[in-house]
Amino acid sequence: MLHDMVRRHARTVALCCTGSGIHQICEALVPLAIGLTVDHAVDGGPPDAILLAVATILLLFVVLGAAAGMAYYRLNGAVLAEAHRLRVRTTAALLADPALGADRRTGGLVSVLTVDATATAEFLRGLVGIVSGVAGLIVTVAVLLRVDPLLGLGILLMVPAMTWVVRRLGPWLERRVSARQKTVGRAAALAAEYVTSLRTLRGFGGGPEALRRYRVTVGESRDAALRSATAVSLVEGAGLLASAIALLGTVAAAAAMVSSGRITIGGFVTAVTMVSFVGDPVQRVARGLQQLFAARASADRITALRPGTTPDEPINTDEAGPPTLSDAAIGPVTGIDLTLHDGELLGVVTADRALADAAADVFAGTRAPDRGEVTFGQLTPGHPALRHHVLAAPHAVSLFGRTLTEALDTGRGTDGRAALAAAQAADLAEDLLDASANLSGGQRQRVALARALAAVPPVLVLRDPLTAVDAVTEQEAAAGLAAFRRESGGATVVVTTSPALLAHCDRVLFLPEAGPAVLSTAAVLGAHPGYAAAVLR
Repeated sequence: MLHDMVRRHARTVALCCTGSGIHQICEALVPLAIGLTVDHAVDGGPPDAILLAVATILLLFVVLGAAAGMAYYRLNGAVLAEAHRLRVRTTAALLADPALGADRRTGGLVSVLTVDATATAEFLRGLVGIVSGVAGLIVTVAVLLRVDPLLGLGILLMVPAMTWVVRRLGPWLERRVSARQKTVGRAAALAAEYVTSLRTLRGFGGGPEALRRYRVTVGESRDAALRSATAVSLVEGAGLLASAIALLGTVAAAAAMVSSGRITIGGFVTAVTMVSFVGDPVQRVARGLQQLFAARASADRITALRPGTTPDEPINTDEAGPPTLSDAAIGPVTGIDLTLHDGELLGVVTADRALADAAADVFAGTRAPDRGEVTFGQLTPGHPALRHHVLAAPHAVSLFGRTLTEALDTGRGTDGRAALAAAQAADLAEDLLDASANLSGGQRQRVALARALAAVPPVLVLRDPLTAVDAVTEQEAAAGLAAFRRESGGATVVVTTSPALLAHCDRVLFLPEAGPAVLSTAAVLGAHPGYAAAVLR
């Protein structure tokens, strides 16, 4: 992931490394220019030479300022663009493949999409910082070697030692940062759950216990953050301490050299100023390594959500078709043989909730039957194209947007008004307040049904879509559902025990607790004791 990121922004990274490197090189040359100016003044040089030296110093500041500004602007743009890209692609992967992130809590996923995406993109900033810092150190050593070989050799030996210390602290820092990210994700996940279930918690008096658990989780996150901050401080402190030691040693050595006449006053000024500057490139390298280690830890968390196929790749659904089950078995139910046709409505009835969930997954193509096979045209369960061919609408309802129009916008350019009329939801208010809290449970179900119809998928799988509506509205919505799907031409599977919905199905598949499945119509199956018990309970 990090390699691909650098390759995508190779031109920008090269430009920023150049600009930031020029900034560091010019900063490193400023002490040399100041030292030469001092020597000219002490030696009584001509005023023109002194003015030229001062102008050179001013020119160096202009160049380093312009180079730094350009690099900062381009680098910030690349980091922000890459963080946005990571968030969009990871979100697209989660939306495209239900299996991704299934073992993560909501808040944990939010943490990955925000904190980890930003930290991973900071890899680019760390890389530029290391390159520019190394450039500044090289020029610093070269200038000090010019002043006196011993001064240059001292810095030349000290810089690798400082880098080695920072590098040795890197894995420890990476582990601390990774632990912090995980605990932050757990705290965010718990907070998200409590916010969404606040009314329920208040209803059964679970507020104090929820607060206790949240306090414990946040405490763990705080402790991990403190440990991470300690690690970061030690890495930065090691760089500052090394810079301070280098400065004191160089000042002492340069003072002794001036006393012995080995170097000039200007050389002393250059050496002291240069060593004062060396802390900046050292800190750039240390900070860059810190960002690289943090980016690796965050990239690992994002990579765990990387899909099997790239979300941007085009999906070919030409080989997809309605589901066909051949001698299939779902749990203890055997002998399922059927082929759905375009425009057909199939009801699936079972009294076992787990069996109903399994049947919905089989017809949605997210799992294979326990025995036998299910095909969707030429495709098998789990094929990426099925996510664009089959729409499985769950029983739980979540509406998105501030208005009905936004909630019904599936991105397929279809008109949701006909779907609202079919679901008996055309008379609802346009505004959705506080995540549709102004709608009743039955109203939300009808809007969710309209949203599924408006998508006009080739295969639609519904799971108990009308359990919260009254009997009259259920009859009307069932009739509207059947008419809409027959007109749109898609195959529909309704996993339900609702007599109103089953009465409008062309065929009904009854899955008993065990044994062979029964495929017939609702009217014929009414005489079956197991079926009657399931739909009348």
